[in-house]
Order: sequence, then C-alpha cells, then structure tokens
Amino acid sequence: MSIKIGIFGYGNLGRGVEYAVEANPDMELAAVFTRRDPSQVKIRLVGVPVVSAADVAQWKDKIDVMILCGGSATDLPEQTPKLAELFNVVDSFDTHANIPQHFDAVDAAAKKGGKAAIISVGWDPGMFSLARLYGNVILTEGKDYTFWGKGVSQGHSDAIRRIKGVKNAKQYTVPVESALEAVRSGSQPELTTRQKHTRECYVVLEDGADAAQVEKEIKTMPNYFADYDTTVHFISEEELLKNHGGLAHGGFVIRSGATGNNKEHKHVIEFSLKLDSNPEFTTSVLVAYARAVVRLAKHGKKGCMTVLDVPPAYLSPKTGEELRASLV
Repeated sequence: MSIKIGIFGYGNLGRGVEYAVEANPDMELAAVFTRRDPSQVKIRLVGVPVVSAADVAQWKDKIDVMILCGGSATDLPEQTPKLAELFNVVDSFDTHANIPQHFDAVDAAAKKGGKAAIISVGWDPGMFSLARLYGNVILTEGKDYTFWGKGVSQGHSDAIRRIKGVKNAKQYTVPVESALEAVRSGSQPELTTRQKHTRECYVVLEDGADAAQVEKEIKTMPNYFADYDTTVHFISEEELLKNHGGLAHGGFVIRSGATGNNKEHKHVIEFSLKLDSNPEFTTSVLVAYARAVVRLAKHGKKGCMTVLDVPPAYLSPKTGEELRASLV
C-alpha cells in the first residue's frame, strides 16, 4: 500500500515535497495544509485537496506521515510538537543550538500521542550529521570541520524576512577559501566560526523602513549572524528577483585525523554536496525519512528521533535482499 503523505506548509519546501513524492512510487500525496486561504493555493498535482491548517486534526487517521515545511525560526518550534501528537511527523528544524530543546518538546508530544517523529532532517542537519558521526567513529583522534556554501540559506533568509521592515531577502553563506584549504591539508587548524564563513545578505526594505535598524537586527541576531562577519546590501525587489532568484547551495564535512604508533599517518575524510536547488534536495531527504518513520511506527517506535537513530535500510523502498545484492 502507498504511504499517504501530508504536506504542512506550501512554500519552497512544500513544492519540493510534491516533486519528491512523485519520484517515489510507494508514496502518494494525501493533502496539503496551509495557513493561507486554501482557495488561493494552487498545487501541481490534480485531485489532491488543499486544506486549511485549522482543520488538520480532522485528518488524523487519513495520513501516514506529515512532512512539516515551515521555517525553523518560529514555525517548527510550535508546529512540530503540536502535530506530533496527531501524526507521525518529519521536519527540517535546522537551528543547531536549539536541537536538544526542540527534540525534548517533540519527544514529549509524540509519546503523548503514541506517534513517531524524526526532526532536523535535510542535508545539514541530516546528511552532514551522519558524515560527522562516521568520521568520528572511524578517526577517533581528530577534528571535525563543516563548511557551508557558497549558497542560499533558506533558514537564514527566512529569519531576515521576519524582521520588521523587511519585504524580501536572500542570504548567502560563503566559506573562507583559505580556511577550507588549510583543513584539507590535514594540518588541523584551530578556526573560529568567524574565520570559517562570511554571510552576505541582500535585503529589500518596506517603504519607510529604518535601514540602520534592520542592519543592526540582522548583524546581532543570535545563532544566525552574530558570530559571523556579515555584510548587508539593500537593493530593489527587481534586482533581487533578477540577480538572486536561485536557491543553489552545498558544503563540505571534513574529518582530519591520525593513526599509528606515534600518530604518524594522517587521514582526511571529506563529504561534499553541490546542490542546484537547496529546497528540492532537502525535501528529497525529508521524503526518504518519511518512509523510515512510517516503518519505525509500524514496529512500535514512539517518540522523537534524529537521523542518527534511523537504520539506513529503512530509508529505501527496496528489501534487505535487494539492498545486499545491489549496494553492499
């Protein structure tokens, strides 16, 4: 039987989930839930209902897993625990510093409702989290380095757009090339957050907005910009749409370590991604973990998990026999 998917929120991520569900023949899109007027939300798939978010509880027994497509700044901390009481859920919460707190809230809600949840799914956190785990357990003596970009960060762009006076915005995360090369050399440099990345912000202001105040709020925003050298460019909406319409991203996870009697043998593990569409890639990961959370729920799992807790084979529609024959 097909896995019935619900999409909660229909922006870039919601549209990406729609594509990803189409690419997985063991899944079907059951409904899209929106805080907007459902009559004004047009989705691609014919025959799939668009439902008011206020009516989501009525779908409790009609959906196998709800994929949450809101932002990490304010949406997911409220939405994921609330919906985890009603549905098996997957989200892409990506504020790294707040993941333990978010996990606890979702875990309590999912256990109360007898549901399973996987949070912080995507490429980072998500695939990069797995890369860091593998690097740590293989090179037990070493250092981790994560670089993002150059690319558009959806979460950081969303955080800027929520500032009073901001009409639209895009934020690029840019690795410092000299820092990246030093890490690849195996020299294990000590690098601060500021030394590894810069942040470039392109902002369209509302009429009458205070540019200096907006710039101050961006540069002092904790967890997002305060620890980085951040440049803010105020531009027109026409320029934003013309020159900053794409959603490319990517990055690197590097583990540098040593083995041997005197640690004389140096090793570098590098995992990298180059993404044409950040949201479409992220939602491809979300959909794979949606399959996993349904399987885990069927096996009696309740409460919250991250990608570190999920058996890799649960992500695939193939049987164990097929996976052993084709991938091992």
